[in-house]
Amino acid sequence: MKKFRIFPLILLLCLLFALSAPAAQALDAPELSAQAVILVDLDSDLILYEKNSMQQRSPASLTKVMTVLLTLEAVERGEVTLDDVVTAGPDCQNGMDDDSSSVYIVIGEQLTLRDLLYCAMVSSGNDACNVIASYLGGGSISAFVERMNSRAAELGCTMTRFVDPNGLSNNDLTSAYELYLITRAALRFPEFMNIANTISYTVPATNANAARELKNSNALISTEGIYGSGYLYEYAAGIKTGYTRAAGYCLISTAEKDGMHLLGIVMGCDGPYLSETDIRNNFSDSSKLYDWAFENFTRRTILSPDQVVDFAEVALAQGDGKVGLRPQRECALLLPNDAPPGEEDVRVNLYDENLTAPIEAGTALGEAEVYYNGVRFASVKLVASGNVELARWEYFKQRIQSFLSRPAVVAVLILIAVLAIAYTTLVLRYRALRRQHLKQRRMAEQRRRELARQREIEAAQAQEATPFEQDLF
Repeated sequence: MKKFRIFPLILLLCLLFALSAPAAQALDAPELSAQAVILVDLDSDLILYEKNSMQQRSPASLTKVMTVLLTLEAVERGEVTLDDVVTAGPDCQNGMDDDSSSVYIVIGEQLTLRDLLYCAMVSSGNDACNVIASYLGGGSISAFVERMNSRAAELGCTMTRFVDPNGLSNNDLTSAYELYLITRAALRFPEFMNIANTISYTVPATNANAARELKNSNALISTEGIYGSGYLYEYAAGIKTGYTRAAGYCLISTAEKDGMHLLGIVMGCDGPYLSETDIRNNFSDSSKLYDWAFENFTRRTILSPDQVVDFAEVALAQGDGKVGLRPQRECALLLPNDAPPGEEDVRVNLYDENLTAPIEAGTALGEAEVYYNGVRFASVKLVASGNVELARWEYFKQRIQSFLSRPAVVAVLILIAVLAIAYTTLVLRYRALRRQHLKQRRMAEQRRRELARQREIEAAQAQEATPFEQDLF
């Protein structure tokens, strides 16, 4: 792991660290009536503001977000489709009373799963949630509720307990933070936000009812709902309202402005039927929360795709044998406008420390993690800033070395060397013996020739002495 400092940047020294994500506290907190609040930057999961965000509370109809999440996940797995026609069973009115939010589904009525999701989210139909739960639960609402609780646990929710698919019973329990975890999972599906941000929707006529016009109860995005136009917020989008006397007025919403994409959750807000006020504070508190964030925070770029943040060694590469690492995308932090000077730590982690040429530009080679005050804020993939060509001669050398280092090749080379030594020894011995043999033959030949000459001399001497000896006699 490599660690280095990029450059001084204006940052807030006093960030409140909550639930593994820091939240600003040096700023004056917004004045809200909500009993529990969380405001999160969706791009970095940075908590900008929280108030009792881990307090266990009744979510009312915010429960429906989990019901829709499980439905979209079932669609993703191919278990159902949004075009499935669902028949309402006898349990479609479970838990309903005269004051319950309803789209007036009757037993035996047939609607598509898509229309049921719009009924649940846009018009907050408790009966629609019952039909969805029974359908996905194999005819058992309670089986579906068990899946809701299992999925919540998978998402890291330790305080959440669902007892129904719509929040009608007031016995569901969760927290603002854990609702954020559930909503974040749902936002992975574009269809979720399409439904949650729908102002009005027409459910076609069915076998039991005429066409129904649904109006969104979220007054931040709609002037057509029952709460009028007094709460409209131009930067808002989605997601879900909720109200019971036990839960108070609740709202999950998002807002986007100047590159800031925020999610806010308010629970236990004051409003009509709870006090003498005519203001529904789930809407007014949410607007105040977003205004506070937009006025006091700015998104600042920490890493840019145009900059090289580090270099990595590359084996068998031409030139200097290195490749530049640049961010695949921009990495920015949402920071207070008046943040004092600070420093960021960017930690570079390569997927493979032993890089080898060739490498194409844009190849993902690692990850850069941005830390501030020891807390991990964000991460971004690092890619090759350019092509890294293969050095041919180095490649051939490496291939030869690699080939020669193989055990089988080494064994064969040793055998060849042994055979060569043995052969050379035999040849040398043969040549030595042959030289000795030839020498002995030459010596024998010399002795034979000397003996022959000696005999010739003796014969000649004998012939010369014979006449003389004859004269004597």
